[in-house]
Amino acid sequence: MTLKNFLFTSESVTEGHPDKVCDQISDAILDEFLTKDSKSRVAAETTVTTGMALVCGEITSNCYVDIPTVVRNTIKSIGYNGEEGGGFDYKTCAVLTSIDEQSTDIAGGVNKALETRNDNADVSKDETLDIGAGDQGIMFGYACDETPELMPLPIALAHKLAYKLAEIRKQRRVNYLRPDGKSQVTVEYVDGKPKRIDTIVISTQHDPIVNGVEDNQKIQEIIRKDMIELVIKPVFEGYEVKPDETTKYLINPSGRFVIGGPQGDAGLTGRKIIVDTYGGYSRHGGGAFSGKDPTKVDRSAAYAARWVAKNIVKAGLAQKCEIELAYAIGQAQPVSVLVDTFDTGKINDEELSKIVVEAFDLRPAAIIREFDLRNLPAKNGGKFYQKLAAYGHVGREDFFVPWEQTNMAEELAKKANV
Repeated sequence: MTLKNFLFTSESVTEGHPDKVCDQISDAILDEFLTKDSKSRVAAETTVTTGMALVCGEITSNCYVDIPTVVRNTIKSIGYNGEEGGGFDYKTCAVLTSIDEQSTDIAGGVNKALETRNDNADVSKDETLDIGAGDQGIMFGYACDETPELMPLPIALAHKLAYKLAEIRKQRRVNYLRPDGKSQVTVEYVDGKPKRIDTIVISTQHDPIVNGVEDNQKIQEIIRKDMIELVIKPVFEGYEVKPDETTKYLINPSGRFVIGGPQGDAGLTGRKIIVDTYGGYSRHGGGAFSGKDPTKVDRSAAYAARWVAKNIVKAGLAQKCEIELAYAIGQAQPVSVLVDTFDTGKINDEELSKIVVEAFDLRPAAIIREFDLRNLPAKNGGKFYQKLAAYGHVGREDFFVPWEQTNMAEELAKKANV
């Protein structure tokens, strides 16, 4: 049974959240390797805690990257610079590395798709597309017509609130904010459509003394007023669904948030996969994105699935659409492609699945070529994946992201005779 009337909540976090610090470090390392050697194989994992950052994983490349310098520069760009950053300091934290080369067993199936060795396989004549998937797994992509960027409203709002929170900190519009922070939005749906904003939560790390005030209750009042006026109200100016007189505002509900970031909690790459995608509104295959080069289908195929779903919705073939892709390590072609339009499709899902298979080449190398995934860092001044590592890998409008294009919508509409 499909729910019609319900509350749905999604959260986002700022770039100073310890898990997001790790995601950005891992992707900054990936950016650096791909900028210098576009065929680098990278699987970089990061963990941070009080006074320390550890990078481990498997990297094979023809270039040298000074990983500790990349780590420190990333931490600095986030805002962790000693006392002002809440205790964690890019200059003095220990940076440890433990890097091996990619397994030759994995490389054997990725460099040359295993199905090309099967005489009965339908193999492309384009040998450059015959690399295999870097691992098995399932990936989901989603789109819906709730926002202009075709994202679910709760996660779209949560991201914009977190982004605005970081923006006013960096612009020094208030002088007490520190890098760590979270946002959360609860939307009330009526007849399956967003109707009103039920609850907004913002938790932001702050200095122990705010505007010269030391009393905790008064500090809470100052932060509450500033967050509503400088963060929440500007974000909702562009939306039809807005807070009303019954909307609940929970600003720093724990009462005090001075100790944060890696000093307050350990962080780990890949621990915010729901924040990275659809805020829980769609299913997730479980694979993280950050620190992985494009041969890892956890990343590239999830981007492709978003592209397919978004083009289906943009084409007017459905109001909401979820795509599931599945791969086997060393195999180029997906082992399954599933389309689910949740009874909103103009044609049945089985027919739409066939159109998708016909219209989209979903082999890993074809996805890499379509989005130019190996060259995006070099084309963006050495920083592309790091920018994705905070505020979502999908639904982005603040810079060009190739899988957000709707360049296939017209073709899909024609194939569906709609």
